[in-house]
Amino acid sequence: MTIQIKPSKEGIQFAAAIQPRASQNKILGIHNHCLKIKLTSPPVEGAANQACIKFLAKAFGLSPSRISIVRGETSRNKTIQFEAMDEQTFLKKLASLISDAV
Repeated sequence: MTIQIKPSKEGIQFAAAIQPRASQNKILGIHNHCLKIKLTSPPVEGAANQACIKFLAKAFGLSPSRISIVRGETSRNKTIQFEAMDEQTFLKKLASLISDAV
């Protein structure tokens, strides 16, 4: 299964499904064309959004300021934007993150 990635003028955008209040922060893989992510943070007052940005920044080696949630701030289903990253780099890094998780 593949993830849907949209190029944007700043970088790329992709869909993500967030599962808050998990036992650990982890990228589970691709589910329904979305990146499925577990976060320990509860979905209260933007805490899960901040945890999501911080976790993805560390996982993908980006500055948190280059990651933003462009849609779905109050939903489990989000559109996330990475600045200064192309689709090939994203997919390569994602493949290594998913294989490490297995």
